[in-house]
Amino acid sequence: MLPASPARPEQSEAAAALVRRARWWVLGLIGLANLGGYYVYDAIAPVADLLHRQLGFSYAQIGMLNAIYSLPNIGIALVGGMLADRYGPARVSIWTAAICFAGALLTAIGSHFWVMVAGRFLFGIGGETIFVAMLVGLGRWFVGPRVGFAMAMYFSLARLGSYLADLSPKLAKPLYDLGWQPPLILAAAVAGFSLAATIAYGVIEARVPLPVKGGTAERLTWSTLRGVTPAFWYLLGMATVFYAVVFPFRSTFSIEYFQNAKGLSLQDAGITNSWVFFAAIFASPFFGWLADRFGHKTFMMAMGMLALAVSFGILGTASPLWVTTVLVGFSYSLVPSVVWPAVAQLVDIRRLGAAFGLMTILQNIGMASCNVIVGWLNDWGQAGPGNPAGYLPMIWFFGLLSVVGFLMIGWLWLRDPTARPAVTVAD
Repeated sequence: MLPASPARPEQSEAAAALVRRARWWVLGLIGLANLGGYYVYDAIAPVADLLHRQLGFSYAQIGMLNAIYSLPNIGIALVGGMLADRYGPARVSIWTAAICFAGALLTAIGSHFWVMVAGRFLFGIGGETIFVAMLVGLGRWFVGPRVGFAMAMYFSLARLGSYLADLSPKLAKPLYDLGWQPPLILAAAVAGFSLAATIAYGVIEARVPLPVKGGTAERLTWSTLRGVTPAFWYLLGMATVFYAVVFPFRSTFSIEYFQNAKGLSLQDAGITNSWVFFAAIFASPFFGWLADRFGHKTFMMAMGMLALAVSFGILGTASPLWVTTVLVGFSYSLVPSVVWPAVAQLVDIRRLGAAFGLMTILQNIGMASCNVIVGWLNDWGQAGPGNPAGYLPMIWFFGLLSVVGFLMIGWLWLRDPTARPAVTVAD
């Protein structure tokens, strides 16, 4: 048998050019799919007051609609990450996008609380798994100094989805005037759009060879984790606290809080909340590029957590809302844009999906717990338009958690110099 002929230079150059073109299409399609997922997740906050008035849902029940999203991911996200390592991120993304669409549809058609809970639970089964799988895909398509920028763009499009969800009471006002259900039907249609974008991504990945293969997936066991740098655990703890604060507040309770404690209309409350996501659309890629170019990732994350903590200290006062909005927008743009690429640099690519899955599990435990706790705090404080002070325990709770997150990452930056290079080195 004759040996295989070596690839000609022009063939190699053509293949490389094809990969360069394809990776930006992959980023765009993955980003659009993620946009839809975040829109559906954030679709509860704009209808929270309608669910409270028209269906008689308590604050605890409204919190449960987002808390139940996180519940299945306490176990499934790690499995999903390992499946992405083994079977490929595109295939897993398509499976889970279909589950998300089914969950969003069930939420929209059900008027009974437990039917809506079942829909959100189903949406949660797919939601975080597709998030992890697509991050693994980006980690394989974008290698070296581009990975931070690519992941930041991915988060930027996610923020656009959240921004559009918050803006939907104004953009789709006729639907909201009809009641709670038409806006959720719109969210289900957006989930269908995400499924279509995911299928298109799968087609590209099937036709264009990945520049970096995952190889044989390694199980993420306690023995393998013992070899991971301690910086990984600090990042894990900070990220858990960050997501446990930002999402339960901004995606569940903030719009109603702005209505009842700050006297805004539904439309104005949605617009105010949306500015956090609007800022992140543009700032996230900048922070991703900055981290790629100059490093100092732990310092950047510490500043992001500090801004989040200060924002809640201000929110409980009579200060203008725009001040806290700017601070949260800064934090929300910076922390995710840096922490996920930092983890990608710390973990072997064969265990990347499993590592992201572990991060997602802990974040969802935090998010689910905080949604339930804060819903209970608001009920306990009898929060509402007649008692704005009833929301103060919620503000104090989120502020304290933010301080904990700042102390975690600040300790890494100040006290563990041996971990700093592993996290702060530019690609």
